[in-house]
Amino acid sequence: MDISDMSWAEKYRPQLLGEVIGQESIVSRLKDFVKARNFPNMIFTGPAGVGKTTCAMAMARELYGNRIAESFLELNASDSRGIDVVRGKVKEFARTISMDNGTVKIVFLDEADALTSEAQHALRRTMERYSSGTRFIMSANYSSKIIDPIQSRCVVFRFKPLKEEEMKKYILRIAEKEGFTVNDKAVEALLYVSDGDLRRLTNTMQSVAVSGNGITEEAIYDIAARARPKEIVAMLRYAISGDFEKARNELNTLILIHGMSGEDILLQCYREAMNLDVEDKKKLRIISNIGECNFRIVEGANDKIQLEAMLANFALLK
Repeated sequence: MDISDMSWAEKYRPQLLGEVIGQESIVSRLKDFVKARNFPNMIFTGPAGVGKTTCAMAMARELYGNRIAESFLELNASDSRGIDVVRGKVKEFARTISMDNGTVKIVFLDEADALTSEAQHALRRTMERYSSGTRFIMSANYSSKIIDPIQSRCVVFRFKPLKEEEMKKYILRIAEKEGFTVNDKAVEALLYVSDGDLRRLTNTMQSVAVSGNGITEEAIYDIAARARPKEIVAMLRYAISGDFEKARNELNTLILIHGMSGEDILLQCYREAMNLDVEDKKKLRIISNIGECNFRIVEGANDKIQLEAMLANFALLK
């Protein structure tokens, strides 16, 4: 496939460990493993878009070079999450002999926290049986969802969210290579909507760029279906001042104009709640109400009714 046909997330994904940004301590240890050509089973855990999958694939490229297909098996556990996959694809790959003498093979399970409990117990037995020639790397957003027997057999690497300065450099590097300019407000908007997720940031940039209207703050919020921070703050301020009607109108704008879901609105409310100029007791009640509203929406309650009820509770605080 021509590189021009790739998504930017693939086009600008680091190919080697030295190109990965923001995870220096982890990259340093992985380089040592590559140099020794031996390493333990590993769990990569952390938020989305911070380099877990990239590190696993970059490590495999440095270990195997052009023979990566023979020694590296990648599976997305959220798609193939049943016990049959572990007993089939994983076991068959693990039991074969490596073509590269002296180097262990790698089974990489992306989103391993989506594996069923039965599949994880089957995986534990496979890890024990073929430990001499195969290593397992698992990526997970929540390591707590991986059973203890597997965790005890792995070294856990916790990936941290990327710093804003690192993400700004990344934005400017892409802008330079793609031949467009990004002003400071657009950069701030990209950082806000991506929330530390480099993959989301890259996809948002590409979506805005192909529209042909330039990388602007307004276009970024429209493409990402996110509200500007000031719109969320305005809704919250109207509510806590007791003006329920105006708060409700702002909510309707977020849902009908921006097309935001209830959970998206709540996430932004949560981010902005601590920045409100109100006493600490009110902030605690606001966050408590946001949590209660989020729980009800996740359980299947109507988004609009629950959000209006939340704003009504804020208004009653006055």
